[in-house]
Amino acid sequence: MSTVSLPSSSRHDAPLHDPTARGFASDNAAGMHPEVLQALVAANGGHVPSYGGDAYTSALSEALRAHFGAGTSSAVVLTGTGANVVALQALTSRWESVLASDQAHVLHDEAGGLEHVGGVKVTALPTVDGLVDPADVERAVRDADSPMRAPVGALTLTQSTELGTTYPLDQLRDLVRVAHGLGVRVHVDGARLSNAAVSLGCELGEVTTALGVDAVSVGGTKNGGALAEAVVVRGEGPAEALRRLVKPSMQQSSKTRFVSAQLLALFGGDLWRRTASAANGAASALATAVRSAGATTTRPVQANAVFAALPPAVAQRAAARVPFHVWDERWAPGLVEVRLVASFDTTTEDVQALAAVLREELARG
Repeated sequence: MSTVSLPSSSRHDAPLHDPTARGFASDNAAGMHPEVLQALVAANGGHVPSYGGDAYTSALSEALRAHFGAGTSSAVVLTGTGANVVALQALTSRWESVLASDQAHVLHDEAGGLEHVGGVKVTALPTVDGLVDPADVERAVRDADSPMRAPVGALTLTQSTELGTTYPLDQLRDLVRVAHGLGVRVHVDGARLSNAAVSLGCELGEVTTALGVDAVSVGGTKNGGALAEAVVVRGEGPAEALRRLVKPSMQQSSKTRFVSAQLLALFGGDLWRRTASAANGAASALATAVRSAGATTTRPVQANAVFAALPPAVAQRAAARVPFHVWDERWAPGLVEVRLVASFDTTTEDVQALAAVLREELARG
């Protein structure tokens, strides 16, 4: 019997990437936290019920209720886009629309997923540093109250925002009050909810469901997991919708225990807080380093993202050496705005290395 000889790069013990590579392109670029990876390994033995009938998913449900309240229900999903699509479908009818910030991931970076899968229109609201104003919500809801328009069924807010800012509790409370007063439910895209909660000095529920938020996309992937997200909802109607929506939205994993085990490692204890604290702290140090290198930061640094202005040629050369993204190519005459994202495993050495690169490239002009 002949055997096939695989190239060395295809062997299971040979990584196809450089494990020493570091960068600031995204917290999605980081690997898994060792404790999450160990939880995944521990969940691997034996046969257990599939499709969420396992002990890990049950334990995760209880852990999430402890965070978000006894009256909440949850579901495990695979992606952040999937979490948003499932959550917003659970809050809306197909003839309705969803209000989102003009920076929102659900608007710009999910390929029309909500429209395609849920049949729900997304309408942009103006923002300042990614934050929605309650007055704009009220105006948009009233403007859509017409047979010629899609009435607003839900407001989605990102916490922390795509621009690295966080909604203060008072502003969130006002947004929920205004929305509910107009008969509109509220969803929070919490891909980086842990970072926001740490920044605000709050628990996860304090910054969401305790304020009346109706549904939360709870992010695990950006905070040390891999393919690990959850949706949490309040109330019987959304709970029943959630139960029915995960499968047809193509977010149901047959081997759910492996997703739940990751989330349980993060949210069953304080790992979510430790990883987010590390990322936020690294971002704060990064902002200082960027300014000391001679660049200007352009947004408040309130979570794990830093935005800065650089000459285009400097940005291109620096990003080729230490990866990061250009956010706005037309930021100002002669300048682009770049985004630098810190991860749970960003080190002091990583920050210093980027600062040195920026200093060198700025000196070159």
